[in-house]
Amino acid sequence: MGKLERIAAQQDRKAGLTTSRRGFLLTAVGSAFMFGFAREGKAAQVFPASAGMPGNGAFEPTIWCSIAPDGVVNINVIRAEMGQHVGTALARIIADEMEADWDKVKITQVDTDPKWGLMVTGGSWSVWMTWDTFRQAGAAARTVMIEEGAKLLGTSAANCVARNGRVIAGGKSISFGEIVSRAHPTRTYSPDEMAKLTLKPASERRLIGKDVKALDIPAKTDGSAIYGIDAKLDGMVYARPKMPPTRYGSKVVSVDDSEAKKVKGYLRYIVLDDPSDTVPGWVAVLASSYPAAIRATDLLKVTWTPGKTANVSENDIIEHGRKQIAEKSGGSCVFNDAGVDEAFSSAKQVFERTYTCASVLHYQLEPMNALARFQDGKWEIHCGNQWQSLFLPVIAKALQVKETDVVMRSYLLGGGFGRRLNGDYAVPAALISKALEGKPVKLILTRSDDMQFDSFRSPSIQTVRVALDENKTPKGWEHHASAGWPTRVMAAAFMEKGADGKAYDQFAIAGADHWYDVGPMRVRALDNDLADATFRPGWLRSVSSGWTPWAHEAFLDELAHEKGVDPVDFRLSLLTAKGRNAGKAPDSVGGATRQANVLKRLVEKCGYGKTQLPADTAIGIATTFGQERAMPTWTAGAVQVHVDRKTGVVTCQKIWLVLDAGTIIDPNGAMAQTEGGALWGVSMALFENTEIVNGNVRDRNLNTYTPLRISDTPEMDIEFVESTEKPMGLGEPGVTTIGAAIANAVFNAVGVRLRHQPIRPADVLKGLSEKKSA
Repeated sequence: MGKLERIAAQQDRKAGLTTSRRGFLLTAVGSAFMFGFAREGKAAQVFPASAGMPGNGAFEPTIWCSIAPDGVVNINVIRAEMGQHVGTALARIIADEMEADWDKVKITQVDTDPKWGLMVTGGSWSVWMTWDTFRQAGAAARTVMIEEGAKLLGTSAANCVARNGRVIAGGKSISFGEIVSRAHPTRTYSPDEMAKLTLKPASERRLIGKDVKALDIPAKTDGSAIYGIDAKLDGMVYARPKMPPTRYGSKVVSVDDSEAKKVKGYLRYIVLDDPSDTVPGWVAVLASSYPAAIRATDLLKVTWTPGKTANVSENDIIEHGRKQIAEKSGGSCVFNDAGVDEAFSSAKQVFERTYTCASVLHYQLEPMNALARFQDGKWEIHCGNQWQSLFLPVIAKALQVKETDVVMRSYLLGGGFGRRLNGDYAVPAALISKALEGKPVKLILTRSDDMQFDSFRSPSIQTVRVALDENKTPKGWEHHASAGWPTRVMAAAFMEKGADGKAYDQFAIAGADHWYDVGPMRVRALDNDLADATFRPGWLRSVSSGWTPWAHEAFLDELAHEKGVDPVDFRLSLLTAKGRNAGKAPDSVGGATRQANVLKRLVEKCGYGKTQLPADTAIGIATTFGQERAMPTWTAGAVQVHVDRKTGVVTCQKIWLVLDAGTIIDPNGAMAQTEGGALWGVSMALFENTEIVNGNVRDRNLNTYTPLRISDTPEMDIEFVESTEKPMGLGEPGVTTIGAAIANAVFNAVGVRLRHQPIRPADVLKGLSEKKSA
């Protein structure tokens, strides 16, 4: 956690907001606001931060939870809610450990006070990073409730137990609320003290892994939940950007607003001066309403001098990466074992393949938006964001103020998928407000603006090589991957050091550092600097694990056929759990053995190799370890496809997934996230992509950008392995195996190997034609 804490920005003192229903008007209440979800009976609603906070008689043993005199338990959550029910998952960790009554639990999503530490929601980290702290916080609350409850019941703590919000001693009991109201406990715990408390064994858990009601569903369904795009302030104006032809380097030559002035409600335009270089060359149009801002922006005429990447294409970036891979120097090696070069120089055969992936956009439901103003000596930014700690200093740099002068008010996210890890959309709102002397400004991007401004997944190219002996057994391995590096662009201090001591973007190579025993390995990550200069590479669901397993699992399948062995048996023979692949406590106990186990279970479920299927229909298999080697979610996936030889259309008929993610906290949330991830994997493998043309993305709306449609949704069979190990992440792993499993299934169905994602009908037809003429 040291590195995570080091990059956390200095944040302002605790604040929050009061809200009513969607379309609410935000007004000052003293000097601070907060919003979150409360429970009223069995329904959740937005509530003022003062509820359950110190000052109303509540007991707060740690910063993470409090118990009010009425028995309501408030749990503070620093993770962003974007549809994954993260509050419900995290709240039940504390609630279970303290033995709270779930019907009296509420959650508060807090502001950017520095005391919360690193505020980031991504990489499947939320449960994994919070598990230990929240269990300890729950144990602290339970300990005090038992001690104080025992005194009120006239007995010793040793004779008492806590159950469902009550302390029980034989036939007598007392509620948590009554304990707080009568005993007025004041004891607090430091993190070191919490770490020494006794935790419940898994056998005594009553909420973790059980079906409970999600705390956020009522507010989301009755319209009372507030998203960033809903926020309003008295006297605010609306803004829409007129974006330049290139992401970087464009300069405004002239602006003509003569036609824009004809739009009722048009106010003015502003050429933004951005010291942070986040939105260079932007021109913002201001209006009294958003429809007026849209129309006026369309009519505004701006002449730019474009940046140097104005003629860069997708192919240019891929070919640049190909040249980087061909050079032996450059990049950074995650693994660089002694003996790799010798293994290849003495090999009887070197087997090599190259795989590519196209650019992919986020297309989250809620377009980028932010509301900014200067109030009571602070710059306030109101928006939904996944990494508040990252963008506070960037906003401060843009405004040229201290970080302590900026506070972010967090809202629900109408989809994130990694896009809102990058808070770049908050910068122009802040700059426009500054130009208006702190007046509140609501910046909203249209869908086409949003796509042009997207921090999308970089196109990538990967080459995998293996040194084989006379029996075609692997004796050495190389995996080289070139792509734009989002972490270098947005959070360089967060990058890790490779085996060679060089910094690298771990989120541009994770998944390639696999758990197979293939001899000495070299896994090299290369920063495609042409991609970085052309656009702002971003983190997109499953990040590199959405494309690195595509290469190594398709490659392993090809290698198995080259060797003349069954692909599943071949994989199992390499999952030896020896050396660095043995795993270690607490995150990867069992190592590659657990990956082998999910693969074996998957084969049982899908009938791989035993089920008779129609012509041109087959099952493909892949297995990997989720988001990161340091926090593996062992995943095995199988996909059944049918290939139409006349049209080249690949139909995904069914998906099977088996995952070992350790302890499953929220079964419904885990299932939903895994299903969504699997469908995203299908979408990227068969349907969606964009292309960089003249330095910008080609597709600006859903008329040309074609993600998975409902009619193409396959049947899914998903299983989680029962486990009491530490919980890992589930936001990403559902994506990871799907692309390679589809490619392997296409080969099993019609004998065509495809090495580019997405797999298009034209690619299939070309492969069939080449196979026929060979």
